[in-house]
Amino acid sequence: MRTYRLRTTALATVTAGLALALTACGGSDSAGGPTANSAAAKSADKQVSTGTVTPSGEGASAAPSAGKVTGTGTATATPAKAGSSGKNKGDTTGDSYAYTHPCSARNLTVKVTSPAGAPATVRIITVTNNGSTSCGLDYFPTVGFSAKGSALGIQATAPGGLGGAPAYPVRPGATAYAAVNLNPSGGNGPVADEVNVLADKEHMPNADGVSLKLAKPGTVANPKVGLYRTNTRDALSAF
Repeated sequence: MRTYRLRTTALATVTAGLALALTACGGSDSAGGPTANSAAAKSADKQVSTGTVTPSGEGASAAPSAGKVTGTGTATATPAKAGSSGKNKGDTTGDSYAYTHPCSARNLTVKVTSPAGAPATVRIITVTNNGSTSCGLDYFPTVGFSAKGSALGIQATAPGGLGGAPAYPVRPGATAYAAVNLNPSGGNGPVADEVNVLADKEHMPNADGVSLKLAKPGTVANPKVGLYRTNTRDALSAF
């Protein structure tokens, strides 16, 4: 697991207007990418095994191909080949390649799940690389919230000023996990039935965001998002 140090960039620089721009690209369980639409198929609460914690599926966005949604199922992460460090010239599946090649939304599947054993206010955002090469993400996703199709104008805050490696690397078939706590303090706020996710605000336009239905709507007050990690357990400890 790679660790990251603090840098000067803060999520506060992302305006609340981004939540408005993250339009309903994905629908409720299986549409996504920059050209997805609400006609994508839905699947209710599928179980996805992630180590010691098992999240149940809420919504997912499948990466499109040539502008069309091509998949609706659950993307299965596969381990990278041993020894693929990205140090060798021509190696496109290692971390070094990911550091200089940002992920493309068309090659990603984005999902939101409710992890078993976690507080009821917590969700897990997963981003799966369906491409054949490694790619890099920003250290955390940008997450906003909507209710009945209208943005609430609230965004989850992340640890301020991150730094270290140039990006969070995601190898072919691998998945990045980030935890989101809708209401960490138990305060009063509006009830959201969707999360709006932009996997990498540093390299993707707002149009690449997806809106994912929550199986269980939740009250949103001072939400927080953690860093990308390699599994659910680590993501839950990364706030």
